[in-house]
Amino acid sequence: MIDRLVSFWGDYLSPFLHRPEKLQMAALCHRGSGAKRRVLLVTSRGSGRWIIPKGWPIRGLNSSEVAMQEAWEEAGVRKGRASAEPIGTFSYDKELDSGLPVPVKTLVYAVEVEDMVDTFPEADERTRKWAKPEDAAEMIQEDELKDILRQM
Repeated sequence: MIDRLVSFWGDYLSPFLHRPEKLQMAALCHRGSGAKRRVLLVTSRGSGRWIIPKGWPIRGLNSSEVAMQEAWEEAGVRKGRASAEPIGTFSYDKELDSGLPVPVKTLVYAVEVEDMVDTFPEADERTRKWAKPEDAAEMIQEDELKDILRQM
């Protein structure tokens, strides 16, 4: 009897407790080709772990333009070319200010870096590092992003 009640209430309440997935756009910044290819990682503001620049949609910008904006704000990429379509996606749980985790799907755009500057909006909050794609894959946490990096 108890099992049936738990199952009933679990089935009934599940749609109310499920949080819809949010969407972000990311810039997988790179330079060079072949064995000389390098990708750009930045540290997150909260934990200091290695990530790629990413952010929420911006009114008036398409997804690849948002990726370029995040590359500028978080990594100082002043000039680059973003792919028209995402080269992949990855998912992760983002902890909101309230402490609640929210599932986020992230569209990844390749950005060929043409010019960078040392003074950019979040320069005092982040560290940048160029790395071989396979080394970068070992530095980040998201498994789906590791796969994207290994395919670079």
